[in-house]
Amino acid sequence: MPSIFTQIINGDIPSYKIYEDDKTYAFLDIHPETKGHTLVVPKQEVDKIYDLPDEDYQALMATVKKLSRHMEQTLGRRTLWKVIGTDVPHAHVHLLPYDETWEHGRTLDLTPDEFEQIQSQLEYRD
Repeated sequence: MPSIFTQIINGDIPSYKIYEDDKTYAFLDIHPETKGHTLVVPKQEVDKIYDLPDEDYQALMATVKKLSRHMEQTLGRRTLWKVIGTDVPHAHVHLLPYDETWEHGRTLDLTPDEFEQIQSQLEYRD
């Protein structure tokens, strides 16, 4: 069965998309630790980030870098990276706009309107 991220990429599950190219997909985490918490995933479903083929790993990290800079410019805050690899068996990187009140593991309750506002603010266009 495809991972939840593959289902999101395929459009079977809705998401608040921030960015997409031929190798990667980025969307807002529905259980955000900070406003703007974004997941960047390779389109190829591979469990561990270090098992990605080099080309896909490089594409993933290029997207992480691009979106981190974009988020910092847009929000005026440092972007933290987090790679854990235990929740979903599909490689991914968390991008978290740093907030002094951030506590690892604590999640925010946001409304659909708040998600849409953040999505429109962070959506990346080349």
